[in-house]
Amino acid sequence: MATKECPSCAMNVDDKSTVCPICGYEFPETNKGFVIVAIILLIISLLYFVF
Repeated sequence: MATKECPSCAMNVDDKSTVCPICGYEFPETNKGFVIVAIILLIISLLYFVF
């Protein structure tokens, strides 16, 4: 089972949890589309400066 660490209380919780069961910290949701666009823009900007 995959886990992640809560930044508020440092407890390991299930990777799929959206809220820490110990302290109630709400994990931010990452939008995969946003991440893909950010990576593409980073690659384009790096290529622009190289060439």
